[in-house]
Amino acid sequence: MKALRTMAMGSLLVLSVNLVASASDAAKPDAAAPDKSSTLSRADVTRTIADSRHIVSPNGVEELIKVPIGGIDQWLSIRGKDRRNPILLVLHGGPASPSMPSDYTYQSPWEDYFTVVQWDQRGAGKTYAANTEAQMAQGMTIEGMTDDAAQVVQYLRQHYGKQKIFVLGHSWGTVLGTRLTQQHPDWFYAYIGVGQVVNVRRNEEMGYDFALRSAKASGDTEAIRELQAIGPYPGTKALTLQRLGVRSKWEMKFGGLTYGRENYHYVSEAEQISPDYSEKDLDAIDKGSMFTIQHLMQPLLAVDFDNVTRFDCPVILFVGKHDETTSHELAEQWFDKIQAPSKHLVVFADSAHMVMEEQPGRFLMHLVTDALPLAQKAGDTAPAEIARDR
Repeated sequence: MKALRTMAMGSLLVLSVNLVASASDAAKPDAAAPDKSSTLSRADVTRTIADSRHIVSPNGVEELIKVPIGGIDQWLSIRGKDRRNPILLVLHGGPASPSMPSDYTYQSPWEDYFTVVQWDQRGAGKTYAANTEAQMAQGMTIEGMTDDAAQVVQYLRQHYGKQKIFVLGHSWGTVLGTRLTQQHPDWFYAYIGVGQVVNVRRNEEMGYDFALRSAKASGDTEAIRELQAIGPYPGTKALTLQRLGVRSKWEMKFGGLTYGRENYHYVSEAEQISPDYSEKDLDAIDKGSMFTIQHLMQPLLAVDFDNVTRFDCPVILFVGKHDETTSHELAEQWFDKIQAPSKHLVVFADSAHMVMEEQPGRFLMHLVTDALPLAQKAGDTAPAEIARDR
């Protein structure tokens, strides 16, 4: 077995491929030389992935388009096997952490049941790359980006002839999703919150406490030293990027972002071979993050949904039992207070914050069993399979 290493955006991505060499081959003078015939370029890999997920069903949709939203060009990926299925709009996290470049790792089965829309928000990924910072700056507020989201929904409803759609917010996306469904509940079959943000300052405090507690339990002196140096956290000091970074670093190390993992490499490396992203788009992810956080970090600290508990559309919360990035405890407490036409909570036992990637099969099962029936009641789904019993 041999490893094929592909360089992209300065990161080393290791792709395992089976290259069996016989003992006689190893004895040849040039056996140690790289076998260039087996080396795949980034273009080769992305083309293969794109072909494997290409939608060929006659009633399907597969679009990667930019749409004028909020005075700038914003990018949408729209994919589904049957246009008769309901639309599921995904509001990614971050801010400015697009899910489009890694969605190929888990999303394809969703496309049997939904027309899935990934949107690179203002300041994120392909949308950042398509505009200047000056063009984007005016709308870089929570209010402005909620309005962007509303315009995306209106575009989808009109373009695909849908009265209602589903909206799924992840992490920061739950800030937009909560605000959007509060303002326009009649547009949605349901609000689906994943890694729900409730009270940001309280969330930071609890994430810090988890990291410090874990550091002490494991005897990690470096973590203890760095975490104690920024305490009390968040406290009354300015919440700088440096302090935020320390908390995030160690909370991630101890599994609060992804259960059982110490880092985010499995997602960030998958992004490097995204069939939907050019190398320019990949480069825009980090640049967009820095640009966005400069505008949104302080407003985000003021986000508090403790008393935002009345919804006029159904609410579904998907919570990772080990999520310390957006506290699972706060989300579960908030759910208990929600008043809505219907509400449903699912706690994923082996997940933290990245539930879609951590338990993709169970995540899909709950999308289909808990959300899809709301559209089926309205007749907004493709016909089911024909089944027979003997």
